[in-house]
Amino acid sequence: MDDDQPSPADESSAAPPTRRALMLGAVGAASVLSIRPALAQATGSILMCDIPVPDAGHAGSQIAADGTLVPAGTKGAYPPPSRPLKGEDVRTALRGGGTLPGYDDDRSRAYLKYVSRLQRGSAGFTCFASIQMLRK
Repeated sequence: MDDDQPSPADESSAAPPTRRALMLGAVGAASVLSIRPALAQATGSILMCDIPVPDAGHAGSQIAADGTLVPAGTKGAYPPPSRPLKGEDVRTALRGGGTLPGYDDDRSRAYLKYVSRLQRGSAGFTCFASIQMLRK
């Protein structure tokens, strides 16, 4: 091959910058189109997830003002809510510093402290972790 002639490999790597930019743009657009539905689905699942207070393994316990579980009948403790807390309600209360719907300030604060203490493997942790991710 003559030294003055570019090799076929040189020609393909010397694609015009606009062509390369268009190819990268197409890849980026495809990524955005696939990520947006995933984010929307994640947000939608938070609207629907539940956080039991307390989890089934601690049924019969009450929630102290600091969010810890205490035996039923402990002075100053709150009975658990009749239904699991909705992820969206927890998210709204945590984001705005408000209360959970249907509960007074003190009880709501105790429940939110319980939720914030959830550990991996406990019921409701995945829902709470999702809420935390969306808050950032």
